[in-house]
Amino acid sequence: MIRTGEEYRASLRDGRQVWMSGERVEDVTTHPMFKPLVDIRARIYDMQHDAATASKMTYEEDGEKFAIGLKLPFAQKDWADKREAVDLVCNDVGGIVTRVGDETIGEMWSLWDGADILNEIDVRFAANIERHIHSAIKNDPFHVSANTDPKGDRSKRPQDQDPDMLVHVVRETDEGIIIRGAKYETAAAYSNQAFLKPTIANWGDAKLSDYALGCIVRMNARGVKHICRTGFAGRAPAADYPLSSKFDEIDTLMVLEDVLVPWEDILFYQHTRAATFIRATLHRYSAFPFVQRTLSFADMIIGAALWNVKQTGLERQQAVQEKLAELAVWREGINAHLTASIATAEKSPNGLLMPNQSLLFTGRVHAMTNLPRMMHLARELCGGQICVTPDAASFEAPETSPWLEKFYTINERWVSDDRRKLLALARDLLNSDYAGHRLTFQLFAQSPPFAHLAAVYRTFDWNGPLQFAHNAAGLSDNVWGEAKDAAQ
Repeated sequence: MIRTGEEYRASLRDGRQVWMSGERVEDVTTHPMFKPLVDIRARIYDMQHDAATASKMTYEEDGEKFAIGLKLPFAQKDWADKREAVDLVCNDVGGIVTRVGDETIGEMWSLWDGADILNEIDVRFAANIERHIHSAIKNDPFHVSANTDPKGDRSKRPQDQDPDMLVHVVRETDEGIIIRGAKYETAAAYSNQAFLKPTIANWGDAKLSDYALGCIVRMNARGVKHICRTGFAGRAPAADYPLSSKFDEIDTLMVLEDVLVPWEDILFYQHTRAATFIRATLHRYSAFPFVQRTLSFADMIIGAALWNVKQTGLERQQAVQEKLAELAVWREGINAHLTASIATAEKSPNGLLMPNQSLLFTGRVHAMTNLPRMMHLARELCGGQICVTPDAASFEAPETSPWLEKFYTINERWVSDDRRKLLALARDLLNSDYAGHRLTFQLFAQSPPFAHLAAVYRTFDWNGPLQFAHNAAGLSDNVWGEAKDAAQ
């Protein structure tokens, strides 16, 4: 049931309501700011059929092939295969894409792990989530995650302000529930469906709330409106901005105006306990592919910086080597946490193989807290020319090209055109509007730093250090009992 790229494109021509810069977008597959990412996502679908890549992109069960990114993980090999597929995609398309589906399906697995909680609330909910997981495997949709609301006044309960500020249920019908509100989501305008879940809300002591909602929303459903930020593609020539012209993933304010969600698409509803559970375990699996993409980002940063010092002959200087070593330590730290989280993986409550949570989340903290500093370190290695180099048109114009060829050619190996291309990549990666956007985007895609640290606090095994210090100090068993209770 794996789709082709053209089948994916056809699925987007469904009358969905999309706006950008105040204008209605009739076809996201051809619009200049959507097309680059639609084409990349279509290429990922086609890689599942391409003889050169299909064996890495798919797996087989009962004589049928399915997408490896959507496979339920039961063994370490499953994670190794997923990791290899993501690396293959990044190398094939020549860059990094974050929201393509394999990184969001894990949120559904986290909810499935809460089947016992959901069954206590309503036996239909656990059955719905299991059916949707298997439906995604079978039908291979582009599945994203509607996560963040416009926020409003977060010191107030949702119902004490504009009720539509957070997504909520306005009424029930025989067919399902009617919801209203808005969510932000990357890639929503060119995806097929989203797992919509509650934001971090002030529930108070309430056990029930119309804002505690998890459901599947179809991107072409009646009442769903996509209001998108302006993209980077097309603002400047691709020769000058090779990343932003191709890899900008469009973010959307997804407005939900009385949208019907059928009962079979409701994953949990009203019960704040279920909502609290999914918020606490949201990245149990999905943190892995997100952190893996940061590893790819690290490789691109190192590559751009290293080529820049090599072209000018500075790689032998000790000060330069020390900066490169810092980048390597950061990169290898990410790699080590990803590798170790699978090597010491744990069984989840529902029997899936879950990355070691403490190692995965500490790896995410290592990756993300150091990202801004590593980007600036790479800027230092690349030098100031990434912000002053003229554009590609100047290198081609008859009146200016001789001068630029003279001053940008270093030797027979490093001619002006290659040097310009390298500086353009470094500028777009580290110093452009797009670079700043991608850095800030991590606060949305991977959640803010306080949430990273909260996840570490919840998953780290505090008992080991407590026991070690307890024994070293010769503390009484009474003290140990109290401390152990507090740690748990």
